Amino acid sequence: MRILVIGCGYVGLPLAQTLARMGHQVHGTRRSDFSASGVTPHALDVTDRSSFEAIPQDFDVIYYTPSSSRGDASVHQAVFVDGTTHLLNWLGDTVTRLIFTSSTSVYPQTDGNWVDETANHDGATGTAINLLQAEALFQESPQVATILRVAGIYGPERGYLYRQFLKDEAVITQGGSRWINMIHRDDVVSALVTALNIPPGIYNASDDEPLTQRAFFEWLAKELNKTVPSEGEVQKRKRAVTNKRVSNAKLKATDWQLKYPNFREGYGALISEGQGGH
Repeated sequence: MRILVIGCGYVGLPLAQTLARMGHQVHGTRRSDFSASGVTPHALDVTDRSSFEAIPQDFDVIYYTPSSSRGDASVHQAVFVDGTTHLLNWLGDTVTRLIFTSSTSVYPQTDGNWVDETANHDGATGTAINLLQAEALFQESPQVATILRVAGIYGPERGYLYRQFLKDEAVITQGGSRWINMIHRDDVVSALVTALNIPPGIYNASDDEPLTQRAFFEWLAKELNKTVPSEGEVQKRKRAVTNKRVSNAKLKATDWQLKYPNFREGYGALISEGQGGH
């Protein structure tokens, strides 16, 4: 198949290279020039409608996996709402399958209960509002769309709480009882590949085992022979604070296989390889 990956960043680049190794004809984009084995590169700024005109349209599948590069709320809206609008306007009625990486942050629940793809997202705030608007645009488009709501991604050089822990800047909040949902980057890539061959719709991409914040820090402290963080308050937050356990049952029912079914296996591999977040 001819596949375009828009946003060859932390997830998009290994996805594009994986698809190329599978024998697909893969094109990829970034804001600036780049090169990657097996991938035809294009410079594309999704926030600029005219930037799309230099990209060919004859793709069987387009992945939309952009990043706001830790920008502020206006940058996030420009990438996910305006960028999605530009993409769909550019495509018009072109027959293309679309796959979008959203986030489990769209679930605003704070009661610690399990949520699945049918859970209510009324009351979502912050960047989750932009993601829900983007999801709606994809669902209303003439193209067939699949949406993956991805949990907190960790992997080589990535993992916010882990990096905070290593720098002795981590704090335990709300008594450490808040539930955290994670997924290794390799498993995000495999979920996106799986999305090629499953019915369109919304799927949660998370590992098998949500855990509490305290359990995460206690495990890290034991593994790295460090002290468990003290209780405190986080000074800056980009996303609203939620407390829920995300079910991946729908995606797993498609025979998606996790390489790292829980954080212990994923972070254990990173620690042993010296590849944890810095």
